[in-house]
Amino acid sequence: MWDVPLEFHNASVIQWGVAIGASMVAAVYDVRTQRIPNRLTFSVLGLALIWATWVGGLSGLVESIVGCLILAIPFVVLFVFAGGGAGDAKLMGALGAWLGIVDGLVALLAVVTVGALWGLAIAVAKKQFRAVLSRVIVMIRVLTVLIITRSRPTEAASYFPNQEKMMVMPYALPIFIGLCVAALGVSL
Repeated sequence: MWDVPLEFHNASVIQWGVAIGASMVAAVYDVRTQRIPNRLTFSVLGLALIWATWVGGLSGLVESIVGCLILAIPFVVLFVFAGGGAGDAKLMGALGAWLGIVDGLVALLAVVTVGALWGLAIAVAKKQFRAVLSRVIVMIRVLTVLIITRSRPTEAASYFPNQEKMMVMPYALPIFIGLCVAALGVSL
């Protein structure tokens, strides 16, 4: 039991249930206030680390931490460079700690897909599709150059669009929907 990856434990339903429940609470907060409370994200993260250690020992704890990093890092990058929310990054990290590596990667793919579709739908509804698309293309180009040239992240910030021009949306709702889709996919 102590050396088995988190997704192979019989407690997978509990892990997905906690992740979906926490993301639902975060979505309600985010839609109402445009914020995700730290007390929610930090308590979800702390409980995940305790749970993973209890269920999987040291290997469970390590997997939980890696899952946290896998889900948080893309959203930290969005926060730093593209005006994403810090609460979204913290929430994704906490959810990754619950889901571990394999289920976390499935969740990340679903959340990013739902979030992209959600953003496009909002852009179309606000008649800003072309402007949003051009900003996304600029960000992809800048990130590509950053990776290829191994430039400092601070150098790239000046190339990104002005954050005041960025479209704001409560991203915890796509996180919740993406997790529901991922959980359905994993259960099938």
